[in-house]
Amino acid sequence: MAEVLRSPSHLPSSPRRDLSCDTNDGSGGLLVPLNGVERGGEEENLGAGGDIERKRERRREGGEEEEEQQQLSVLAFLLATVRKSLLRCKSEGIGDEDFGSMEIGWPTDVRHVAHVTFDRFHGFIGLPVEFEPEVPPRVPSASTTVFGVSAESMQCSYDSRGNSVPTILLLMQRRLYEQGGTQAVGIFRINAENSQEEYARDQLNNGIVPEGIDVHCLAGLLKAWFRELPSGLLDSLSSEQVMQCQTEEDCNHLARSLPTTEAALLDWAINLMADVVQEEYLNKMNARNVATVFAPNMTQMADPLTALMHAVHVMNFLRMLIMKTLKERQEPVLKDSSANADPSDDNGRYNPQFGMGAHSEPSTEQVYVNEPITGTLP
Repeated sequence: MAEVLRSPSHLPSSPRRDLSCDTNDGSGGLLVPLNGVERGGEEENLGAGGDIERKRERRREGGEEEEEQQQLSVLAFLLATVRKSLLRCKSEGIGDEDFGSMEIGWPTDVRHVAHVTFDRFHGFIGLPVEFEPEVPPRVPSASTTVFGVSAESMQCSYDSRGNSVPTILLLMQRRLYEQGGTQAVGIFRINAENSQEEYARDQLNNGIVPEGIDVHCLAGLLKAWFRELPSGLLDSLSSEQVMQCQTEEDCNHLARSLPTTEAALLDWAINLMADVVQEEYLNKMNARNVATVFAPNMTQMADPLTALMHAVHVMNFLRMLIMKTLKERQEPVLKDSSANADPSDDNGRYNPQFGMGAHSEPSTEQVYVNEPITGTLP
């Protein structure tokens, strides 16, 4: 069923247009101009002259209608294209938003909160897994190992002289003294059996000094501790510096120039050697003998010949330090003995009056003291 739209006939100037809209042809309701099929009856009654003019007018109207139809077609095509592009952009935008909402990016502000503790027996506890390859599971300490580690990585204590020394060395020294090691003949020179030394090493690595250990084994392990240090105790001193020490004061001044840790260990070792030398009449180990057995353990050199020559100078260096320490120990004894020989009163305090007239007053004093005694005799 077609619906025809007609323009008013009394308007001659405006072109007459007939538009038909068919709702059943599936064209989307586009207006299609008619070519004047329904107006055929009126055109038959016109004259010949009017026919020509009407044909011309019809041609003009047909051209305009064709042009308008083309414009409408182009416009419909443009609208359809724009609509499709808008739908496509909208669908793509929704897809991007969905993908963006589903994508998980890398975190920008991350804090790893972990509670890490250090155990002397097991090292670091609670360390994150990503840090385990960078940190050794067992850090050298007095409990995990004793030999071959630096003194800074070990648990330390203070000796009687205020030196910070690894605690295990103080325990070994105490056990050596308790078992009379300083009086054993050839102490620090005689080596113990290897089997006993291996057992003692295992116990010392656990922080335990074995009961009833042989004193020679204990003394050998003390030397081994210095020998197996990562760097020699006296490696910071050059061979020229050690060789130029000719007096005890020179050696003492050079020893004080060592770093704090090495200076404390050297002072502790020198006092240990001096304790052994004080028992020389029993152990047959004088200052030279003790310095000779300790010298090779105090330095580390790659060339054996150079190490042997340097050990001789180190031996003299240690020997002079031992002798100086023994002299310092004897000075308080000499002062005490000289103080007792000075004149003093009845309370033991020094009185210079008793020092004057030493030849006359003692006889008078002697007589005064003996008078009551002679008077009581029968």
